[in-house]
Amino acid sequence: MLLHAPAKLNLGLYLGRARPDGLHELCSLFEPLALADLLRIEVAERDEVVCPGVEGENLAARALAALRERGWGAPPLRIEIEKRTPVAAGLGGGSADAAAVLRLAAPATDCAAEAFWSEDNQSAPASTVGVVDLPAIAAELGADVPSQLRPAPALVRGAGEMVEPLPAPAEHAALLLPGGGGLSTKDVFDEADRLGLGRDPAELEAIAPRLRAAAGAGASPLAYVDLLVNDLEPAAISLRPDIGDALDALRSTGAPAVFLSGSGPTAVALFATLTEAERAAATLDRRDAIVCLAGPQAVAS
Repeated sequence: MLLHAPAKLNLGLYLGRARPDGLHELCSLFEPLALADLLRIEVAERDEVVCPGVEGENLAARALAALRERGWGAPPLRIEIEKRTPVAAGLGGGSADAAAVLRLAAPATDCAAEAFWSEDNQSAPASTVGVVDLPAIAAELGADVPSQLRPAPALVRGAGEMVEPLPAPAEHAALLLPGGGGLSTKDVFDEADRLGLGRDPAELEAIAPRLRAAAGAGASPLAYVDLLVNDLEPAAISLRPDIGDALDALRSTGAPAVFLSGSGPTAVALFATLTEAERAAATLDRRDAIVCLAGPQAVAS
């Protein structure tokens, strides 16, 4: 069985204060990208998650272990992850992998797992291997995981656990400059705290209806570029000044929207069409440039 784990963009990321549990309140629009990791899954003698080129345990392995802890009784699996999304790049690649693993335990009507189990003569149908609370597991694994259980546009609040689906936007494309990835999300949030970033609760609460109104009619993000603000940008640039250079390079292309995705270091430019994004990429002397579709049409492609 093959599963795609789409990367995500933060279309605006508004940061609140740190909570007593150490997490931060957020308000953000998420959308999936055509850029996606590929998971190859097969029945094996024991559970195993391998991700060539990535050291140590990853979120996908933790997701599978969490399913077993909740009594998920599917046969042992070997999951091999082909990484296409840059690691630690603010694109949610690890979270996408974990969400893809959790989707294996989704109800048969919601997941291609039913066909997988049916095609394997040793296995039981997915509907008979136990029902688990996937949103709860996703929230435990990380802030980006709940929204990626069903890769689609969404308004995300809280510490990532509050996910409100939104209509599909008009077609658009993204030009990404991931800068080699490797920027720790924790380090960026710690730096944001050091810099005194973070909005008051009332201010953060007022942003949600503005984002909902802008994206709720299915408009392209290019129709509300003034809302594509990432409050983590100063903290990310403080740790990695080259992010500022990447953002400037994208602005030089004339892109209608340029911003930082997530905690960085990926700088993003949005364009109305894939052709425009490709033309802009050709003007840059950047070996790390990635061009892809964004939104639901990206997942469909």
